Amino acid sequence: MNPIAILKKYYLEGSGLYNRLLTHSLSVANKAEAIMQAHPELKVDANFVYEAAILHDIGIFLTNAPSVDCAGTQPYMQHGRLGAELLRREGFERHARVCERHTGAGISLPEGDFFPETTEEKLICYADCFYSKTHLDEEKTVEQIKKSLSKYGDDAVARFENMILEFRY
Repeated sequence: MNPIAILKKYYLEGSGLYNRLLTHSLSVANKAEAIMQAHPELKVDANFVYEAAILHDIGIFLTNAPSVDCAGTQPYMQHGRLGAELLRREGFERHARVCERHTGAGISLPEGDFFPETTEEKLICYADCFYSKTHLDEEKTVEQIKKSLSKYGDDAVARFENMILEFRY
């Protein structure tokens, strides 16, 4: 599977949104790779982690989020679920699960609870927490992440703290 080719099916290569998404996704993929190298005991599928990290935000173009160049109609919090629908149509169920479970430290939506379950899902979710799509050149600190997640409740912060114990290096 070539995740960049899949992105190009939905995004115009070279556009601002494509460049923003790819830059963010590569940051997440690189963070996940560094964690895998620091924790070989995790025994995760490195190829899958890279592919899923590149594709985890594929649904953002369907959302209305002008601050990150998205001119769709759906609420931004739905981007994971929307991306999962796209990837299921492409035949990539495992990648779709990462899409719908990566937001924050997992999220509850009217459609259900979408919390990362597998090590790969948790790893990408964790790595994603360190990067925004508005400040592409900055890595967030753990304290910044906890503060951001606190608006979703103590459970979100607790899930992130559990990921710290599993993945910190």
